[in-house]
Amino acid sequence: MRIEDYALIGDMQSAALVARDGSIDWLCLPRFDSPSCFAALLGGERNGHWWLGPTGRRHADRRRYRPDTLILESEWDTPTGTVRVIDYMPPRDRNPDVVRIVEGVSGTVEVSTQLRVRFDYGRIVPWVRRSNGHLQAIGGPDSVWLHSPVPLKGGDYAHRATFTVKEGDRLPFIFTWHPSHEPMPQQIDADDQLDETEAFWAEWVAKCTYDGPYRDAVVRSLITLKALTYAPTGGIVAAPTTSLPEDLGGVRNWDYRFCWLRDATMTLDALISSGYLEEAADWRSWLLRAIAGRPQDLQIMYGVAGERRLPELRLDWLDGYEDSRPVRIGNEAVKQLQLDVYGEVMNCLYVSRSRGLWPDDRAWTIQRQLLDYVEDHWDEPDEGLWEVRGPRRHFVHSKVMCWAALDRGVKYVERFGRTGPVEKWRTLRDVVHAEICEKGYDPRRNTFTQSYGSSELDAALLMIPVVGFLPIDDPRVVGTLAAIEKELLSDGFVLRYPIAEDNDVDGLPGGEGAFLACSFWLVEVMAMQGRKEEAKDLFERLLALRNDVGLLAEEYDPRYGRLVGNFPQAFSHVPLIHAARALS
Repeated sequence: MRIEDYALIGDMQSAALVARDGSIDWLCLPRFDSPSCFAALLGGERNGHWWLGPTGRRHADRRRYRPDTLILESEWDTPTGTVRVIDYMPPRDRNPDVVRIVEGVSGTVEVSTQLRVRFDYGRIVPWVRRSNGHLQAIGGPDSVWLHSPVPLKGGDYAHRATFTVKEGDRLPFIFTWHPSHEPMPQQIDADDQLDETEAFWAEWVAKCTYDGPYRDAVVRSLITLKALTYAPTGGIVAAPTTSLPEDLGGVRNWDYRFCWLRDATMTLDALISSGYLEEAADWRSWLLRAIAGRPQDLQIMYGVAGERRLPELRLDWLDGYEDSRPVRIGNEAVKQLQLDVYGEVMNCLYVSRSRGLWPDDRAWTIQRQLLDYVEDHWDEPDEGLWEVRGPRRHFVHSKVMCWAALDRGVKYVERFGRTGPVEKWRTLRDVVHAEICEKGYDPRRNTFTQSYGSSELDAALLMIPVVGFLPIDDPRVVGTLAAIEKELLSDGFVLRYPIAEDNDVDGLPGGEGAFLACSFWLVEVMAMQGRKEEAKDLFERLLALRNDVGLLAEEYDPRYGRLVGNFPQAFSHVPLIHAARALS
């Protein structure tokens, strides 16, 4: 399957990817960052999957989400009739469930299923037994039950069944995880949970305040972002997958199942602007718990419950998606210095408060500590927004976001009556601004550059007018935008920065596709310039890159005409929402 052949289902604690042929090829339980029990996405069927569809195994003729929900419906037309499979994960009560309901739409269809459970990212073959007509698979701490309406036959470390579905038939399969030391969990009612799941999503979507011409795309993106929220804590993961490559066959394969402060703040900005303040409150509580301690110990990312140790490991027994190795779990970037996150956090908390989030004294105390850290470290080099694994540099975007942190601190005092050394922050804000304009701007080319002394460009410079560092009509902003459009466009989409053998900025071999967030940023900035028709044309080109159920990966690679990178990616759906608002 191509990356765009997958759809997402989830329960706001974990998620599964369902392929167009009816196979669930990726599922981690009980959390987003838990070891998987289906890992065919990064290996093969031997690493775990659950296929369900008409005998003969082919792509569904059509599929869709039920309107305003995360309930997936896939339909196959066969010479003898039509069959539908409904896939969903009900919002969790105690144990996570994956429900697959087979419906006979017309005629009579022969349907088959194959289940291979493989715990620990496809490595552990479980012990499987039958109990009261159901299957239980156990491996170490993990146990799953499959409640099946048809008997499954074991063989070759898999379980299979073939059965006939007639018009009006309705057969529910329920897959439930629980800790192996606990007794068998109570079986849910598939139809009751389907109704409750549909009602949950409909009620949540009804709060959306966006009513522009791109409502369907915005709502699908909002649902996707909500699905990436870890409900027990309020943390927000960047994506539900690991190691889907940014360069097919290459080494740019990272684990995104964690809570980046930057990604989370941008996600919340999109949710807040669409009427979802409750998520902001939950995330603020998560943030205060996660970063509690000394501000100098702030990390750029955490686990979904605020864990700090996220060691990066390689899973050598997995071949990787389309032979893209290594497969990684954990993320070494957790140790990086990325100064821009201070600006992202300060901006998010300021926007949340401006939109009506109630004040919190502890939050303001931590914000002041964050600004103290910015005061002492803003002039240091860092790894920057793109988490380069080359040498640290004085990235212009990082400096701009340090300015933004100070600016939001000043505005917080001015608008909300908080106490703090506001004159010192104002003075330092001006110092940072002046240095960026002196060292990060190339007057000969009339453009800001990626880093001090560099001649390269960076799509993150598009954020300069968005965060208010300079007005949209400032000649330096106009020149920067023109340079980016001239030098960073590939097939009409925006690259993050130039990648070439003589440019070792990220310290990695190989190339990559166009980072979708960057192109959405360009749409937003074009709209700010008043270039609405150009912005609209680019936006609609970007919307056309979504797969058939409205989802986006991290990047689009014009070389292959394919989506690449982890999927679905919050960092792509967030700027889609902002761009739609800018055009509306």
